[in-house]
Amino acid sequence: MMRNTFRVSLLLLLVAATGCVPASQPAEKNDSSTPGVTADEATPRETVGKTTQNVLSLEQATNDGAVLASTKIEAKNPLMASADAYRTSVAKIGGMGVEQAIQLRNAQSISDPKPLTYEVFMAEIIKPDQPDGIRLPMLPYYQEYAWDQPNQKLVVVDFPARKAEREKQR
Repeated sequence: MMRNTFRVSLLLLLVAATGCVPASQPAEKNDSSTPGVTADEATPRETVGKTTQNVLSLEQATNDGAVLASTKIEAKNPLMASADAYRTSVAKIGGMGVEQAIQLRNAQSISDPKPLTYEVFMAEIIKPDQPDGIRLPMLPYYQEYAWDQPNQKLVVVDFPARKAEREKQR
């Protein structure tokens, strides 16, 4: 009995560490005390098995306070290391799918493959709300995908203000 309780506790801790559990009470949009961050943005969202087509412009994201996310697994705690590994792997797999779509696009226009602006990237690669569009794995509430136009690649950015607001809500 004690063993099962330990396993359940361990599982709940892992789920909570990955940001997959919704807040126990939905936060109001206006109760944020962190400038530029709504309470909804600081509320954990479901990630496992969920997808998104939301990709920001890297330039706009950095203007809004985003920083490039680390691709390293830095946690010392084994549970947090698993969460870091999951988050990093999901982002890399999403990036690989986008890279393949870009290569196909460039192969079809081999005589004149042009760099993708944010608008063209969204219209030709991500294709929001279209059946053949790319569906990227959902990231935790404090991370978003962004299009790095100068380097022509999909990156993940962290929003530290969202983490700070979440800590204030606890």
